[in-house]
Amino acid sequence: MKSRFALGAFIVGVPLVLALLGPLFAGEPGPRAASFTLGGGHLLGTDFTGRDVWREVLLGGRPVVLVALAATLLAYLVALPLGLISALTDRAWLEEVLMRPLDVLLAVPSLLTILLVASVLTPGPAGLALLVALVNIPDAARIVRAAAAEAASRPAVEALRMQGESWWRMAVGYVGRSIGRTLAADAGVRLTGVLYLVATAAFLGVGVAPDASDWAVMVDRNRTGLFVQPWAVVVPALLIVGLTMGGNLLFDALLDKRRRT
Repeated sequence: MKSRFALGAFIVGVPLVLALLGPLFAGEPGPRAASFTLGGGHLLGTDFTGRDVWREVLLGGRPVVLVALAATLLAYLVALPLGLISALTDRAWLEEVLMRPLDVLLAVPSLLTILLVASVLTPGPAGLALLVALVNIPDAARIVRAAAAEAASRPAVEALRMQGESWWRMAVGYVGRSIGRTLAADAGVRLTGVLYLVATAAFLGVGVAPDASDWAVMVDRNRTGLFVQPWAVVVPALLIVGLTMGGNLLFDALLDKRRRT
């Protein structure tokens, strides 16, 4: 378990450190060079537009990471109260009002929803985070509701009701703590899916300018020169993979540790 934790921390740590601290060391842009060159005073060569690939790598991770984290947090901020209310309410009509619209959203593929909205609006990074959060809310709310419904059926919750405890005490104090492990497992998988959606949307030009310093945009912008200048595609692609794979390993190791303690 320790080795898996260390491996996950290393795999996710490299791209995370580059994403958060990279812009501090990127420096000022130098003069444009010829496109798709190797060497020439540039650590990883130049990209399609003649920009230094290493500098673009240092600058390109922060948008991906911040948008993904913001989208995941926003999704849970809405999904948690919806799932808890649905699980703890004794009014069937309220559960129907809360959950049925989410089922409609769940039936539409996530990427299709993002592309449809983006065809009408032109979202920036904040808009992209809201869009990705929106398509993740239905599934997250259903998982919260399913886990909370099991906890809400326990005798302890009935005892709290009979004692006249507040809804907040039951929902957050008992049920919320009971579903913590389930939420932690879901958060690892969901963050991976969110990173995939954010990177795919950026790859397709949704929410990100075509010339932006962004890892996903770098892959799209430089793919035509993959066999001429592979670093401009391979390095950002590996960093995105490292974020998703390392995050899953890290969450799995943390869950194993909690299960054994």
